[in-house]
Amino acid sequence: MRHFDYQRTIIAYHGCDESVVKRVLWNGEPLSKSENDYDWLGYGIYFWEFGPERALEWAFEQKKRTPKRIKKPAVLGAVIQLGNCFDLLDTRYTKTLAEAHEAFVDTRRQSDLVIPNNRGLLHDLDCSVINFALPRLEVATGVSFQSVRGCFQEGVPAFAESEIRMKSHVQVAVRDPDCILGYFHPTSIL
Repeated sequence: MRHFDYQRTIIAYHGCDESVVKRVLWNGEPLSKSENDYDWLGYGIYFWEFGPERALEWAFEQKKRTPKRIKKPAVLGAVIQLGNCFDLLDTRYTKTLAEAHEAFVDTRRQSDLVIPNNRGLLHDLDCSVINFALPRLEVATGVSFQSVRGCFQEGVPAFAESEIRMKSHVQVAVRDPDCILGYFHPTSIL
């Protein structure tokens, strides 16, 4: 597979608790990687590309689910250089991922391991396949993937018979924190 370095810089938003925004902006603390088995794009620091309102909605949704984790929903803005991006909006990567899925299933079956399933918004299978594929692809190509990017149709239809969904978004999982050039406080949405 031919490799292209994504010399693309994006503005992205991270939904979180207000205390996280303060720790990052005031103290210079790094964001933690998410390593949940259900993360859509594998392990990484998650952002909504050009989606501050969606990031804030997510923070409010998390407050309802886990009120101890998010007390005051907030958004942290970031300037991100995608670097070597495994971009699922590029068909060569979706083809690569489809092939990796086959190898993942074969490997799990040979080891008598359960093949995870996606469960609504919990993407255990997607996460497992990406986390399986990227290290192997990196060894095979010598290219380290610094970010993963995908578009997700989410929510109810925008109107009758529409394929446009109310919560659709482009999400980025930053695997290499050095891709984050800086943070800012997006005051216009608060």
